[in-house]
Amino acid sequence: MSLSTHVLDTSRGKPAAGVALQLSLSEGGTFRLVGRGITDPDGRCKTLVPPGPLATGVYRLTFDVAAYFAAQSLETFYPTVNIHFEVKDAEAHYHVPLLLSAWGYSTYRGS
Repeated sequence: MSLSTHVLDTSRGKPAAGVALQLSLSEGGTFRLVGRGITDPDGRCKTLVPPGPLATGVYRLTFDVAAYFAAQSLETFYPTVNIHFEVKDAEAHYHVPLLLSAWGYSTYRGS
């Protein structure tokens, strides 16, 4: 399985660089950290997934958007964005983009 993410700041029309994020896997009702990183100038994080296959299961991507907007001297309504998704096919590629503004966000399963 492979996993990628991309953060776009829709209010600026540009990739969101410098967003800290974490990937966690649900295990018995709690989440275990499996990866972390920071988005690059293109809004992508290439260090999120450790080498080797990831297990099937429910994952959570957590984006620290408060720090991202604070660095721009902007207020935001959402201090963090959590995206939960389920990996059912360990051989598939999962792309989970985040479209972000200070007052809202959306996501989808990309390709």
